[in-house]
Amino acid sequence: MNIDSSSTDQYPTRGQLERKLSQSIQAFYRKNLGYQPGHTICHLFEKKLAIIIENSVTPTEQFLTEEGQGPLAKQVRDSLDNLTRSRLQQLIEDILGVEVKDLLSDVTLETGRMGIIAVLEGCPKVRNPESIQKKNPN
Repeated sequence: MNIDSSSTDQYPTRGQLERKLSQSIQAFYRKNLGYQPGHTICHLFEKKLAIIIENSVTPTEQFLTEEGQGPLAKQVRDSLDNLTRSRLQQLIEDILGVEVKDLLSDVTLETGRMGIIAVLEGCPKVRNPESIQKKNPN
């Protein structure tokens, strides 16, 4: 009996991709900004990736905020986002194997949470494509 193994078995599961992204994003911040953000959650939707990073604020931004320098902390965050955007986009593209059309991000300095949405060119290839939420056809 011949079993066709050329199906989606060669691809990672959606969960494996999401975990790899989470770990890689944490490593990215540790390597490039010198700090380890907290819990990182990644979730794939049809052609979108949502990322939530806890404790994403650097010690410098925290210090500035605590010292009443919120506008300067925001300026530092904006500069960091601008400097890291293309590298983060490339990291996502390398892991998912899909081009990122747009990358949107924002952080709340008071809570330390960061949200990132990546709009993808297509849906990444996974072993269990039915697990990626699709838009409601209605």
